[in-house]
Order: sequence, then structure tokens, then C-alpha cells
Amino acid sequence: MNKITQTALYRQSLINYAKKNGVTKAAIRYRTNRQYIYRWLKRYDGTLQSLEDRSHRPHSHPNQHRPEEIKLIDDMRRRNPHAGLVVFWVKLKQRGYSRSISGLYKFLRKRGQMAVKLPNPKYIPKPYKKADYPGQKVQIDVKYVP
Repeated sequence: MNKITQTALYRQSLINYAKKNGVTKAAIRYRTNRQYIYRWLKRYDGTLQSLEDRSHRPHSHPNQHRPEEIKLIDDMRRRNPHAGLVVFWVKLKQRGYSRSISGLYKFLRKRGQMAVKLPNPKYIPKPYKKADYPGQKVQIDVKYVP
């Protein structure tokens, strides 16, 4: 990588100042803590590449879904494309799936396999039946008072 970032140059000037004047004075001048300076002093090997940020990506993901679980989810989703999350999770549990419902939700959302919701049926208005004679649609109760 040929690009030198501002942060790498900042860290290099911080390290040079710390080597000349000490870590405490460098921390005061650069408004940071000493632990930060010690970390970059330990990592610095003379090149600007050593002062660049490292990847934040984890080396492994121990809790990711295993291939047999992925196959089970794919097969079940193919058979139950319209099943909701809870119903689908219960069916998977009956077949030996051991993960939580939130883990299943994240997995399905990431893979784009969420349940396809069927649209509500379109409203079809019924014909209005008109009255044939006056009073056909109205009922009035009359109380006789002597």
C-alpha cells in the first residue's frame, strides 16, 4: 500500500516526540494517554506501515452455523417458504436445530431467506341492495303506553 494516511504520520510524530522528551510529556502535548503511546512504541519498527491500523476482522468465528445446520435450514425453507419465523424455528427444533430464534433470524436475514408474506386478498365491494318499499330496511320498536 503506497498511501500514507494522516493517522500514520500523526503517530510517527507522536513516537518521535516521545523518544526525545519522554512518554508523559508526549501524552500531555498530544492530549492522549500514556498507554496509547506505549502501544504504538511497541508496535513501531521504523516503517510507516507498522503505524497503520490493522484489520478489525476476527480470525475465526467459532459460533457460526455448521454446514449440516445450513443444509437443514435450506431444505426446510424450500419446503416451508411461507412459514413465519417462530413456526419455522419450532419445526427446525423438532429436527435437531439447537440455536436460538434470534440467531436463526440473523442467519435468514443475512441470506435473504425470510418468509415471503402473501398479500392480503383484494377487497371486492358487494352490490348494495336497494329497498323495494319504504321501511323495508328500518325497524322501529314502539312501546304502547296506556
